[in-house]
Amino acid sequence: MPNRSLDNHLFGTQKVLPWDVRNRIVLGLALALNYLHVDLEQCVLHRDIKAANILLDVDFNTKLGDFGVSKLVNPRFMTQTTDVVGTDGYLAPKYLNGRKATGESDIFSFGVVVLEIACGKRTYQDEEIHVPLHKWVWQLYLAGNMLEAADEKMGSSFDRKEMECLMMVGLWCVHPDPRRRPKAGEVIRFLQLEVPHQFPLNKMDHGSPSHTATR
Repeated sequence: MPNRSLDNHLFGTQKVLPWDVRNRIVLGLALALNYLHVDLEQCVLHRDIKAANILLDVDFNTKLGDFGVSKLVNPRFMTQTTDVVGTDGYLAPKYLNGRKATGESDIFSFGVVVLEIACGKRTYQDEEIHVPLHKWVWQLYLAGNMLEAADEKMGSSFDRKEMECLMMVGLWCVHPDPRRRPKAGEVIRFLQLEVPHQFPLNKMDHGSPSHTATR
């Protein structure tokens, strides 16, 4: 692909991705997931969604690549018991523990990537401590300082409300309860429509008031 992978742009030596391009990449990835999970006659679970597998064409349109570990499943159940595959840091906890791939486990991986796009940091910030990015952002959210996680390479060249919304989408998608994660279609509708949305984050980890964000 002309612009290689998202990983190259977020963590390599490429130019800093503008804010509007980052938003477009997130929407493109959500559309790709919705196509795999809903639009195809038989649901496909990707099972290895990460920045290195998100390819960008000349116009920075999103192409989801590397289907080497993908799995066809019955769309009625959207689940498949199988050996755990994928990349550490992007895998949903219950998938790791229960060896069950679901649409929700793909959404968890998507949420991790969304936070990487917003923060410009890998899912594991410290190779020794191994603090997951989503837990770091969650703690900042609890403290009311979530925007401190925004990619410092962008300076102030982003819309603060849009950044907040993108981070909230990421946290929503990595909710510890798979049943409370959104479907890809819900993410698309939120990203495309300027409507208030109640994010179900109040039961994550330590608990906090639920949060309403408006785009």
